[in-house]
Amino acid sequence: MEGSKSIFLFMFQPREITPLMYQIWLQKYNIKSKDYPVFKNISSSWHKPPLISIIMPVYNPDRKHLIEAIKSVQKQVYPHWQLCIADDASSETSGIKDILRAYEQKDYRIKVTFRSCNGHISAASNSALSLATGEFVALLDHDDVLHPLALWFVAESIVKNPNVGLIYSDHDKLSFDGKRYDPYFKCDFNLELMFTHNLVAHFSCYRLNLVNEIGGLREGFEGAQDYDLALRCIELLAADQIIHIPYVLYHWRMSNTSTSFTLKAKPYAATAAIKSVSDYLKRNNLPGRVVPHPELEGMNRIEPEFSSSSLPLVSIIIPTRNRLDLLKPCLDSIYSMTTYPSYEIIIVDNASTDPETKEFLTHLEQKGVNIIRDEGIFNYSRLNNLAAKEANGDLLCLLNNDTQIITPHWLEEMVFFAIKSDVGVVGAKLFYLDNRIEHCGVILGLSIHGIAGHSFDSLLPEEPGYMGRAKLQQEISAVTGACQLVRKSVFWGVNGLDESLAVNYNDIDFCLRVRRAGYRNILTPFAQLYHVRSASRGQDSTPEKFSRFEQEIEFMQQRWGYLLLKDPFYSSNLSLENDYTLAFPPRNS
Repeated sequence: MEGSKSIFLFMFQPREITPLMYQIWLQKYNIKSKDYPVFKNISSSWHKPPLISIIMPVYNPDRKHLIEAIKSVQKQVYPHWQLCIADDASSETSGIKDILRAYEQKDYRIKVTFRSCNGHISAASNSALSLATGEFVALLDHDDVLHPLALWFVAESIVKNPNVGLIYSDHDKLSFDGKRYDPYFKCDFNLELMFTHNLVAHFSCYRLNLVNEIGGLREGFEGAQDYDLALRCIELLAADQIIHIPYVLYHWRMSNTSTSFTLKAKPYAATAAIKSVSDYLKRNNLPGRVVPHPELEGMNRIEPEFSSSSLPLVSIIIPTRNRLDLLKPCLDSIYSMTTYPSYEIIIVDNASTDPETKEFLTHLEQKGVNIIRDEGIFNYSRLNNLAAKEANGDLLCLLNNDTQIITPHWLEEMVFFAIKSDVGVVGAKLFYLDNRIEHCGVILGLSIHGIAGHSFDSLLPEEPGYMGRAKLQQEISAVTGACQLVRKSVFWGVNGLDESLAVNYNDIDFCLRVRRAGYRNILTPFAQLYHVRSASRGQDSTPEKFSRFEQEIEFMQQRWGYLLLKDPFYSSNLSLENDYTLAFPPRNS
């Protein structure tokens, strides 16, 4: 019966990764030391195994923790490494220098330089960097610990991806008593998320000539020097040169002097982080103002800034049928709340029969609102395509009639991203009428049908979600069609919505086709609306509707197949049954 108890635990996880649940997960899925020889045999067959130089700046660490950090390198299954240590003038009485000299004498792979004066972490890191002779360099703090397979997985990524420039992994933390907790299961590289915090962080590894090309770590960015390094490297790399390893390879020690425990340990770090992102935007001529996140300490957010006073026209397309009780509050909220000055509204009336609704639409038409009348069977894709053909705007906003505006600047937030040349579809954060979250992006594979589901569904509004992602700007695979903004050129570049999908998944399919065309889809949580969800057309409760629903599921499975289980913006270590909880088992194979 123990097995049944475990299954029960996995099925009903709390919507957070508790230390206990993480320990259970590690016991089941952490790679066992008895399997290390298998990995060693694999790497011994590699034709040109890369040398990896580990950079470690040192300044008066806890002696025990320093020794553990060095030993974690020596215990690496992958043997082709060197440890480059720069002591940043640790005090003579600390005994640190004696420890470093002893390790250097015992292991030829360890190189140490002793700085004559303290220059802080950037200068010390550059001193360590000058010792490196490897093709790649990795960063290790003087009191943290590497997983025994950390360098093996990095080396494997290099062997499989010869042009790689940056590799990063997942990480967790070490408690004061040495227990692993608080894992950060990251997504594949996500530039918008990177702007909010250092997604790369631990464990990160860079091509040495790339780091040398940009001049190493910059002084004046202490506290976020690794963040700044990553951003400066990223701008020189193509997307396929940045590799994410979905394994926890780095254990970040909690201490009173580390931001792993409290951001108050390094109050200057948040300022340096904002400076790092601001510099990135300036170097790349990107608009926006980087400010501290209004709710999440240590996180950033980019406020919209427009380079021109002439804002593009947005065509807001609202399909409807009867239900004046939904349509009128939707329109009232747009007219009374929206601060964006340049928009038009197009209403697609799908065979309304209600006299009040018809009278209301006639009244709107007389006031100059474009009313398109369609007498066909409900097909969401067809209705939006019809309106898109008549839209005057360069931007199309697909909006459900059962939505209401919450934040007056919702369009500014969305337009800011949508006008960027590399951006496709932009989505908003939606709430149920009781203020619980209804939509904060879409996760592929998250549903009993294996197609897609809304992330953070029913989460309370004040909750940040896993690693703050319910409140952070980020790239995402797809967003709901209840509120989507896209350039008209992008919309028609992929032939609009697919009318084979009349009701379900047309929004997901559209977003995936936009991504396939080379664009990035973005979710901004600062554009907020209420959404009643399926109020206008109802649920798929009749046999006819259920049959159509099954056909749409089959359509998506045939078109997208395995991609639906490989969302690049959602970790394979997280569940597809209950979002942002642990996957039993992980999908890393």
